[in-house]
Amino acid sequence: MKLIIAGDFAPKNRLSEQIKEKKFKDIFSDDLLDAIKSVDFSIVNLECPIADDDFQPIFKCGPNLKCTSNAVDALVFAGFSAATMANNHILDYGDTGLCLTLEYCKKAGLQTVGVGSNLREAQKTLYVSKVGQTLAVINCCEHEFSIATETTGGANSLDPISQYYAIIEAKKNADYVLVIVHGGHEHYQLPSIRMQDTYRFFIDAGADAVVNHHQHCYSGYEVYKDKPIFYGIGNFAFDTDRYRNSFWNEGFLVQLDFSSSKVEYKLIPYIQYSEKPSVDLCTSDQNKDFERKIKYLNKIITNRNLLQESNEKYYSKSSSYELSILEPYQGRLFSKLFSMGLLPKFVKRKKIPVIFNHINCESHRDKLIYALNSRIKGNKL
Repeated sequence: MKLIIAGDFAPKNRLSEQIKEKKFKDIFSDDLLDAIKSVDFSIVNLECPIADDDFQPIFKCGPNLKCTSNAVDALVFAGFSAATMANNHILDYGDTGLCLTLEYCKKAGLQTVGVGSNLREAQKTLYVSKVGQTLAVINCCEHEFSIATETTGGANSLDPISQYYAIIEAKKNADYVLVIVHGGHEHYQLPSIRMQDTYRFFIDAGADAVVNHHQHCYSGYEVYKDKPIFYGIGNFAFDTDRYRNSFWNEGFLVQLDFSSSKVEYKLIPYIQYSEKPSVDLCTSDQNKDFERKIKYLNKIITNRNLLQESNEKYYSKSSSYELSILEPYQGRLFSKLFSMGLLPKFVKRKKIPVIFNHINCESHRDKLIYALNSRIKGNKL
């Protein structure tokens, strides 16, 4: 069985207008469509729900993304068979938006995985049978504002214990198991040590491949115990003015071939919504540049010391901003002034150990998360 996995699809700006006017041929280049339609099964990450204008967005930080049903039609036109939906935006318009999205995907013939009307439904594995083989697809995402509970709809949460049992069960019912995770540090082209440990654990548990997206940039990959782990594949079709001609516009499709005992893989790089409002496979010169960058990222990923060093440099650069979240300053300007040392610190040195303990200790963190979540649900922040 051959399949293709694509990253984040979020209709914004020029892409939104093309979808509104149903100009689907303008979105995807012919060679890209050929690649998607050449395999037995293809999966894309639908990064937002279908929502009407009168739908109310949930209370959260960050943007509330949405699309129209034409977005699903565009994915079907491109040849995608299924959509992963365990991501940080799929619940941006509540249960109403999620239910409408699932309803329309079913109507359009696009299979879904990673979400449901409650956590039990969201945790369900997608089984795909093609060319005499069965593939199990497990989809989950890191904890933000989209996670399902025992009684409310949303996304399947990243929980290594839960995924362990899901992988064990899937191995009983399928020839191969694929885990697709939505998570990581945005705009950072390397996995964290935690991500690497977790994804390697999924392979140890029995997964045959792991694919990650979310960071809005691609990362490298490694082969661990003869199984590939891709730590970030970039945006698939996600237009923005802010990051044009940058890492935001580069990504790759992952083609996996489960036909033999060893999982074969191929990277198909593209440029999406840069100067040209479309997704186009890379030229030969662009491919050479991509291969050079991937080789550099892989060198770090496969060297634990280099990866740890890179993580620490990244965390060090972001420390001032992270600490500013604890201060009573709001907005980009005040946060910037604080990080430059131009505003006073209200969180004093003696309070830092208290904050650290409530975040670091599991029991304290459970109570803190409950209290914060109660405030969010009550819109009382």
